[in-house]
Amino acid sequence: MWSFSRLKDASNIKVEEIKWQGPFSWPGYETNNNLDSVPDIEGIYLFTFKYKDGFLIYTAGITTSTKKRLRSHTLAYEKGNYNVLDVNAAEIGERHEIWHGWGYAKTHQEELNGRREEIMKAVDEQLKSFKVFVAPLVDKIIRERFEAAIMHHIYYCKEPWAELACRGMLLRGRYNAEMPIETKNISNYKLYGLTELLEV
Repeated sequence: MWSFSRLKDASNIKVEEIKWQGPFSWPGYETNNNLDSVPDIEGIYLFTFKYKDGFLIYTAGITTSTKKRLRSHTLAYEKGNYNVLDVNAAEIGERHEIWHGWGYAKTHQEELNGRREEIMKAVDEQLKSFKVFVAPLVDKIIRERFEAAIMHHIYYCKEPWAELACRGMLLRGRYNAEMPIETKNISNYKLYGLTELLEV
């Protein structure tokens, strides 16, 4: 079985340009943000917070329809299934949780119900603050590898703001039996957590 060797195979790595579109508003907050709606594409998306002279990546995701995927994310937030952050802290690169979703939410429904008004207000603030970037990408395997490469780069980054990023994601990176691709990320805005060149 073939296995990638950087010593022998590096010259065969191809460069693919990825053109990021955005920022877009989270659906339903277009008037608040004075931004366009997220286009319905097949590809990869970034949820970001406004940060310094650009935008700071909170998480990356993949989808065959951004419209359907963001709708499912909204429902998950409204059910208390996702982490909810203090937006003011997030916009200076600090992670302060107002509510911890995921497994905690499943075992703390009484707390969720008791704090629902507070948590839903924080959800509203977070969704309103999110700025979404998207890039069309049809190949499902490359999408998965790209998502994993972005998040792993942030996880291993030494910058303090890296702690803000969403953790506990199911990520499928490149197997050694797959040839790497070097992505050249093109955006009109600075995206903290996304390098100009990223191996996928």
